[in-house]
Amino acid sequence: MLQQTTVATVGPYFDRFVARWPDIRALADASLDEVLHLWQGLGYYARARNLHACARAILAMHNGVFPADIAGLRALPGVGDYTAAAIAAIAFDVPVAAADGNVERVVARLFAERALLPAAKPRLRALAAELVPHQRAGDFAQAMMDLGATICTPRRPRCVLCPWRDDCAARALGIADDLPAQAAKPERPLRHGVAFWLSRPDGAVLLRRRPEKGLLGGMIELPSTAWRDIPWPIAEALVSAPATVEWQVLPGIVEHGFTHFRLELALLAGIIEDPPDGIWATPAQFKDYALPTLTKKIVKHALAELRPGHNVA
Repeated sequence: MLQQTTVATVGPYFDRFVARWPDIRALADASLDEVLHLWQGLGYYARARNLHACARAILAMHNGVFPADIAGLRALPGVGDYTAAAIAAIAFDVPVAAADGNVERVVARLFAERALLPAAKPRLRALAAELVPHQRAGDFAQAMMDLGATICTPRRPRCVLCPWRDDCAARALGIADDLPAQAAKPERPLRHGVAFWLSRPDGAVLLRRRPEKGLLGGMIELPSTAWRDIPWPIAEALVSAPATVEWQVLPGIVEHGFTHFRLELALLAGIIEDPPDGIWATPAQFKDYALPTLTKKIVKHALAELRPGHNVA
């Protein structure tokens, strides 16, 4: 949960999560829908899918017990080099470096490493590995993370409180604020799509599930075109419509930002008398489904823009 997300944001989600599924077996027995629903609003939904798959893999392959070695941990769904090292060090006291962004920042300043991120990551991880003690590796891993999070902060580090202040090369050179150096980030590209609000006479709206793999995998959304680099002419977009009805173009655009691109969605609304099979729910029932933030934005926009008398409730 803490990947790309602050402790303050994660806290309530973590409390609800472990209250609902207090151990690996309970989580493995849950459905992916349940997990995604509880994860709503936290973002980066691949983490939820991987966590669920990981629990099932541990139950199936390791009888419900986490492997203690790096290779075994690395083989689990969603567990990369950092997560494997963090679990190995903190849970099993294996002397390995768990180098998250906080640790990389501490190491870059300690050694005055000026190479630009992200290219500098292998070098910083190697330097971090040299610091790991053979005993109490878990305590050291957590201390390094806390040092970066609370003292060796990205801006205005509190060097006077740092236990390594006398050994820090960046502090001696007066460049702690400038490290680690970041390569300029390219501007996020803009993509376009068209979403479809198809309702029945009773007000239920057609939803669909996204593929389990990929962006927003397994989440529930409104039907839409693919997302591409150029806007969709309405006639072309209608090829992807879920039904042949009289579609109404709603005013405005729904904007949303993902990590690597920005998205603009136009919205079409229509009513169907003879609805096809699918997931149908009224807006009041949407809370029972795992809707990502993007879909919630589309719903809000649709309900605000539909003409009086258009049957949505």
